[in-house]
Amino acid sequence: MRDWNAVITVREGGFVPACRLLEPFGQVVRTEFFNTLAMRAPDPFRLLADLQGQLAGNPDIAAWISRFMPVQHLFSFRSAAEFELRSRETVLEWLPRLAGTSFHVRMHRRGFKGRLSSAEEERFLDGFLLNRLSEAGTPATIAFDDPDTIIAVETIGPRAGLTLLDREHLRRFSLLHLD
Repeated sequence: MRDWNAVITVREGGFVPACRLLEPFGQVVRTEFFNTLAMRAPDPFRLLADLQGQLAGNPDIAAWISRFMPVQHLFSFRSAAEFELRSRETVLEWLPRLAGTSFHVRMHRRGFKGRLSSAEEERFLDGFLLNRLSEAGTPATIAFDDPDTIIAVETIGPRAGLTLLDREHLRRFSLLHLD
């Protein structure tokens, strides 16, 4: 599937029940990466909220699904340089929301082993955003303890999805499992 808008990491033994749970809400496909599903849902944030709401009545959901990450922006890339170019273009849109805040970038990479480093790309985007925000006169800070926002980056092979999550998302949705 090329146009996914959610990445789901399932727990050991949770693949079949997670697929059964998610399939009524959109197209779900197995990826080539261990315990990773890609999904196309009409509204992945609403689906995340629905799943979170079901957790109290069905705790098995947390036994099947380790992470559910909605994606706001999706792009293809063929190299680390192209990834950096496309990710910079994407995060520029979020500068007004990051102005004067604390944030960090968290990347979950699947594929491109040895060609794309999660830690290096996180630092690259953190630095890029800090510089742009400072140049705009709206400096921000990097924070890992209770940040205002987290930029989540999910890659599945040569496709990347980015999402900006605020503190409310982080507190409300335990299925995000970002840090």
